[in-house]
Amino acid sequence: MKHAIFAAVLALVPAGSALAQDIPSSAGTLLVSPVVRGLDTPWSFDFLPDGTILITERGGDLLAVRDGRAQRLSGLPEIYTRGQGGLLDVIVPRDFATSREIFLTYSKRQQGGAGTAVLKARLSQDGSRLEQAETIFEMAPGSSGGRHFGSRIVEAPDGHLFVTIGERGDRPSAQDLARHNGSVIRITRDGAVPRDNPFVGQDGAQPEIWSYGHRNPQGLGFDGRGRLWAVEHGAQGGDEVNRIEKGANYGWPVISYGEHYSGARIGEGTSKPGMEQPVFYWDPSNAPSDIVFLEGGRWDGDALVGSLKFNYIARLSGTPMREVEQLESEATLRVRDVDQGPDGAIWFLSEVNGTLYRGSRP
Repeated sequence: MKHAIFAAVLALVPAGSALAQDIPSSAGTLLVSPVVRGLDTPWSFDFLPDGTILITERGGDLLAVRDGRAQRLSGLPEIYTRGQGGLLDVIVPRDFATSREIFLTYSKRQQGGAGTAVLKARLSQDGSRLEQAETIFEMAPGSSGGRHFGSRIVEAPDGHLFVTIGERGDRPSAQDLARHNGSVIRITRDGAVPRDNPFVGQDGAQPEIWSYGHRNPQGLGFDGRGRLWAVEHGAQGGDEVNRIEKGANYGWPVISYGEHYSGARIGEGTSKPGMEQPVFYWDPSNAPSDIVFLEGGRWDGDALVGSLKFNYIARLSGTPMREVEQLESEATLRVRDVDQGPDGAIWFLSEVNGTLYRGSRP
């Protein structure tokens, strides 16, 4: 039945629709327009060069919105859709016009449970299906449970891929280099291990790992200087923004600025030699989603981070980095993904509203 009513429920909305929820800001009112409504637990989106928008729904659907119509694409593998797992991130690499490749992250059924995986596929010439779909990476040795998949993916300036992986609720595993749990990994576009990864050749270490000691990083992005940043969920308090460095240990669960949900202390405190400090952290937790660094306009170089818990978009700025503004309206309920579009505008997904919005450029 869901598929039968798809065309009626999922709809493009005119920019002047009465459903728009403008956002007050220090740069004036951001004019917000719903672009796609009727989405079922949307997780991520990205843009093709021709203006088509790809949107993932956690339940396992990849949508293409073009020329006023939305279409489900075929060709996806089996996807584990329990708890926080499902079809998660999508990116369109810079060379799509010639390669027609896209990359997705998803939770893949594994022996004893499920794990974060990366899919590489070509979009058919008519844009209706995925072809030559291949899982080029999956976390090892596998984990049980339905939480903390992480699962953001970005393309580096040199073409390599960085992917976040949560510790899957197994806290000590984030300090175990023999497991991918709680790490940011770096792979080639074919899933191979770059020779200059920090743990290549180290006995017992997973060679894809770039950094470790993460809890559940659900945001990942490059700033204008080419530096990699991650945003991750703490426990009760201690949600972090981290600048990701090669081979670095970010401390979970040995150090944290939060506490366990029981109120118990986490690990050894807030710092320890050899473990990185966050650039910024939230306490209480705001449940951050993705991060984007803006280019141009009044907020050039600032970062935007979605909040799943407090229903706003945080603007981070300055040195040291701090939260300088909360962008909030009825449109920003559980912001799952936020990005700057090819048009320079701010685009974001509201999970509660099931809507992709476009906000004017500040």
